[in-house]
Amino acid sequence: MNRIFYTALLLLMGFRLNAQDTDIEKIHTVLDQWHLAATQADFQAYFGLLSEEAVFIGTDASEVWNKKEFMDFSRPYFEQGKAWDFKAVDRNIYLDPSGEIAWFDELLDTWMQLCRGSGVVRKVDGEWKIAHYVLSLTIPNEEIDPVIALKKEKDSTFIQTLRKQ
Repeated sequence: MNRIFYTALLLLMGFRLNAQDTDIEKIHTVLDQWHLAATQADFQAYFGLLSEEAVFIGTDASEVWNKKEFMDFSRPYFEQGKAWDFKAVDRNIYLDPSGEIAWFDELLDTWMQLCRGSGVVRKVDGEWKIAHYVLSLTIPNEEIDPVIALKKEKDSTFIQTLRKQ
């Protein structure tokens, strides 16, 4: 009887691990399709991969957009047939035990050189959708001092504007 129990348990664990691998593959595909849709300036495909409550955070401190705001910002680029071309060169995906939420980080080859994207995806009606995405520039630690100097004035002005709101 114990042998049957342990065999069944191992089979169930195997199915669960296989399901996790399948979900991770699906998430990779969604993220790759999302980046490709931007490269091809396919507005419908690009925004169709975002959940309705999605948030996109860009590289500028002022760029925190809900889906509609991000669509409005992005529309002119897509309409010109030239959005952006980001290609993942490395990606890590972490699946929540529930199998309904995952988070990820990726290094991207972009026109801004190497960038990092990170975010959250969640299942919506059985399909993985991007719910939160953060794009950030990567700066080598040994080169940070000149960047800090460049940012000081701009950031202090931006912070003062935020505090007045």
